[in-house]
Amino acid sequence: MTPTGGTSDDVPGDRPDEPVGVGPWPGGPAAWPRLPGGGLDPRYDPELLAHGDRRNVVDAYRYWTVEAVVADLDTRRHPFHVAIENWQHDLNIGSVVRTANAFNTAGVHVVGRRRWNRRGAMVTDRYLHVHHHPDAAALATWAAGAGPGGGRLPVVGVDNVPGSVPIETTPLPRACVLLLGQESTGLTPQAQAVCDVVVHITQHGSTRSLNAGAAGAIAMHTWMTTHARS
Repeated sequence: MTPTGGTSDDVPGDRPDEPVGVGPWPGGPAAWPRLPGGGLDPRYDPELLAHGDRRNVVDAYRYWTVEAVVADLDTRRHPFHVAIENWQHDLNIGSVVRTANAFNTAGVHVVGRRRWNRRGAMVTDRYLHVHHHPDAAALATWAAGAGPGGGRLPVVGVDNVPGSVPIETTPLPRACVLLLGQESTGLTPQAQAVCDVVVHITQHGSTRSLNAGAAGAIAMHTWMTTHARS
């Protein structure tokens, strides 16, 4: 069953004592959503119906089980994946995962160390397909057969390295992998070697680079503005 109340899936209100989410289903068990035959609609979690849903989910998914939410999202995932290198337990991975959930990506891929700090993801990884690859070469091997019809998924690096091209003027493939580098060092040479192209986000200030979580969000939104269904 889905956990209820007091989880890290909660969204804080404006005040510490302010309730979040929704309370028990109005009308009690007699009013719970049911199938034509009278049984409980299997999308719904009895514990959430009885005690309330305090999770950070959109209203359409209130009281649904995690499995039901994932199944529904799977029917309309966008055909791009997001990958990020993880060599120093980058705290930005959680932020990237949370943004990937917001844009309903096909999958998130952690390249390098398997373990990553999930706190920043706000439990959104439960609603995504998260994969691990030991190195960039393994990611490339996976991408070679993960495209439509078993074809290859292009790998698009996101980093302001020499030879990169502006993301603002570079068409992103509809089906692809957006590969982000480590916060401190950017894309490793091994990662750059598996990319079909590396794009950068044009900057106009004094700092050398953007935060990896922010860069990932911009790259995903750029893909959405071109390819996303309304």
